[in-house]
This record gives sequence, C-alpha cells and structure tokens, in this order.
Amino acid sequence: MAGALHAEIAGVAIPTDLPRQMVIGGRQVDAASGDRIETVDPATGRVFADVPAGTVDDVDAAVADSRKALVGTWRGTLPVERGRILSRAAALIRRDAERLAIIETLDSGKPLAESRGDVATAAGYFEYYAGIADKLQGDSIPLGPDYMSFTLHEPVGVTAHVIPWNFPLVTTARGVAPALAAGNTAVVKPATQTPLTALALADLLTEAGLPAGVYNVVTGRGGTIGDALVGHPGVDHVTFTGSVPTGINVMKVAAERVTSVTLELGGKSPVVVLADADLDAAVAGTLKAIYMNAGQVCSAGSRLVIERKVHAAMMERLVPRAKQLSVGHGLGDPQLGPLVSDSHRRTVAGYVEGARARGVAVLTGGAPIAVAGFEEGYFYAPTILDAVAAQDPVIQEEIFGPVLSVQVVDSPDEAIAVANGTPFGLCAGIYTRDVTRAMRFARDVDAGQIFINQYFAGGVPTPFGGTKLSGFGREKGLAALAAYYQVKCITARI
Repeated sequence: MAGALHAEIAGVAIPTDLPRQMVIGGRQVDAASGDRIETVDPATGRVFADVPAGTVDDVDAAVADSRKALVGTWRGTLPVERGRILSRAAALIRRDAERLAIIETLDSGKPLAESRGDVATAAGYFEYYAGIADKLQGDSIPLGPDYMSFTLHEPVGVTAHVIPWNFPLVTTARGVAPALAAGNTAVVKPATQTPLTALALADLLTEAGLPAGVYNVVTGRGGTIGDALVGHPGVDHVTFTGSVPTGINVMKVAAERVTSVTLELGGKSPVVVLADADLDAAVAGTLKAIYMNAGQVCSAGSRLVIERKVHAAMMERLVPRAKQLSVGHGLGDPQLGPLVSDSHRRTVAGYVEGARARGVAVLTGGAPIAVAGFEEGYFYAPTILDAVAAQDPVIQEEIFGPVLSVQVVDSPDEAIAVANGTPFGLCAGIYTRDVTRAMRFARDVDAGQIFINQYFAGGVPTPFGGTKLSGFGREKGLAALAAYYQVKCITARI
C-alpha cells in the first residue's frame, strides 16, 4: 500500500483523490488477482500511490470489452459525434490541467512547467483529431463509364497502446486521440512507473460522453501483461513507444498474429552547430534539447556536433549555463527534476563513469547529486562530455539522461557524416545562417524530423517518427491516421 504523502510540496497542494483502479468496460476495477504495485515520487524516493497489478485475465477482459464496444457502440457512432466527444475531452483536460500536471510531476519527476506543457499538448491532440473525425474521406477511381470504383476508410479495430514512463499523458493522447477519431477502440497499458494520468484520463473521457469500453486501461508489470496485450488475438494494431530491445520484442510478438505495429523507439539525435551559427541561439537550443525532462526524451539532442572553429567559443558559453541549471523537486519547478528511478540513475552513471575511464573529458557534472530536503531523490547533475570519439558508447548508445556528448568536426560535410554516424534516425537539428547548407543537411541526414535554427520545433500537426533503429510509422498530424484505418476498395460494373 502507498505510504503517507506530504499535504504539500514546495508550496503545491497534493491531490488526495489519486486514481487507484484500472478501467475496463467503463468500470473501475481491481486486478483479478487482487495484487497491487506501488508508484514512487522520484524526487523523494517515497511511495505515494498504488494501482492494480493487472493479469492476463484482466487483459482478456479489457480486449473483450473493447471488441464489444467497437461492434456494439462506437463503430455506429456518427463521425461528427465522435468529433464532439473528443472536443469535449479536450476542454475537460484543460479544465483539470493543474491537477493532471501535479499528478504527472509526482509520478514522473519532471518540472511542473513541463508537465503543464504536456497537459496542454494532450488537450491539443484531442482537439486536433476532433476536427478530423468527420473528414476521413475515401477516393473515387476513374475506371471509365462502365464502372464505379471508390474507397472507404474503415477503422482497424481494437488498438493497443503501450505507453512509456517519460511522457505518460501526452503519449497516451498522441495515440488514443487519432485512434478514436478513426472509429477504433483502445486498450492502454501505461508504464509501471507512471500509471496515474492514463487512469485519470479515463474519468474525463467518460465525462465527455465516450461510451463504456471504448477506452480501457490495464495497469501492471510489462513482463506480465505487456506481451499478453501485444500478442492478443483480439488486438488489431499495436502502437508502442519505448526502448529498442522492447520494441523488437513487441514486433516479434505482434508478428505471430500478423498484427500491424507503430514503433517509436530510441534516438541519439545530433544538434549540429556550424561556424557561422548564432552561438547564443545555439546554446539556448542545445540546453533545451538535452536537459528537458532531465534528458529522458527519445528525441533529445544528446550529441552536440560542432565545427572546430567555434568549439572553444561554444563551450565557453555552454558549460557555465549547464552548471547554473537549477535541480530540485519537480513541484518546485526547477530546470531539472530527478531521473525516474534509482536503477535508471545507476545506468546513466555507468555510461559516464565508463567514458571517464576511457579518458573522455567531463566538463561539468558527471555524478549523482543530493538536493537539500530531497536527499533520497534520484538526481543526476547536468553533464557535458567533450571531444568524444565517434565509436564511443556514449555516442552510439542511448543514455536517456542529462548527458551531452560533444563531437568536433572540421567541415559541414563531415558534420553530415557524423550526424548519420549512429544506428538511430529520430531527429536532427542544425544551427547555421546559410540556408543552402541547412537544406543540404535536411536532404542528406537520415532522420524523421529535421530542425533548423531551433530544436523541438513543430507540435501536434507535425508528423513524428524515425528511421533505422528509431522505428517506423508516424504519429502526430494527419500522417498518424494511416495506422488507424484500413482502405477498402469497392468496384462495381454498371
């Protein structure tokens, strides 16, 4: 059971009505086994909530209810009404934004300002796809005067959504909103560490008028229920966000049922700074790219690729700024919160200690830190590793923490080669005043998103996804809808 929690932290009142049950068929239920799992505030190391430890039986029940709702209710709901429900959901998320943001920060550790931004984005997904629900039109195909041929966009069916711990609510909304808009039902499996906002969303969707069974949430350990959900014969599509090894396993399990998948996996994205760049803008963009959510972002700009001519000048600006970043409990709204768990902090520390042992220069950070009043929290100092060799593990592998690895190059062409020099291809950014160089970079770098003179640009309407080990399929924008409908072609001789 959960331990006692402070009534407030950093002057922020803690909600007392935290979600405590799964949602299956519109009902709040405990696990079939009666077991529960605890969730921990990463900034204190203290348990503050618990949720059901779902079983295979719970997965079966959730999928069955999703199938029942799909055939019996949701598929017959007019598209315009689906849009109205999603629009009401967006308004309700905004109404409860502060409560959701506080819960998200307690669960994940991220600064409150970032959680507020995530909640606003989650509302934006429901709003965006609400406007599309009645516009998923097919095509007519001109076969000549003796034929009529046209296509229909039909929902794929029951969709499974396996959610990561770093962006719990926003990733849930990112997949569920287009799935529902296209007429599908959804079974959500949130991360073990961060289950609460996916559960809280269920109440808001019910209040918005979503029929029972259209949105189900099964909480529990991935090893117990993850494979059961992904490989369930009643699931028609799987949307997964997470690590490369787990994504590979998801694809294998889904393949046994010939179930389609969208995989958004890891990244090792470069931020390229050429000699003609605005260095102040590049510093600001680099800090955001690597230290947002303490670096626990798949699209983080975790590699700084910089031309040698401005390497020293860039470091003179960047290192002091990194040292000055505030670190603390997310509810105090620092610039960096904790890592999600002690085990993950040990993983991050292991990468840095290995680099140091190989002779890599640590310009700042490079160790866990204690924050006054939160000494048991999982904090790690903002870290910069300088002039790292191309094949070093901190260049080639995803650390998923506040660790920036610097690579020095001698030309724009070498910068492109270095940017492409990992097995990942999620994002890439470039800072330069030369438009032609920027466009050549965008053309030649193998990544799903390219940012020019900024980082984390775009938003709800811009497609997101990767190449190589970063996965395949696209989320966000109109491109996301392709995963959630199938095209039926009807041809008649007249």
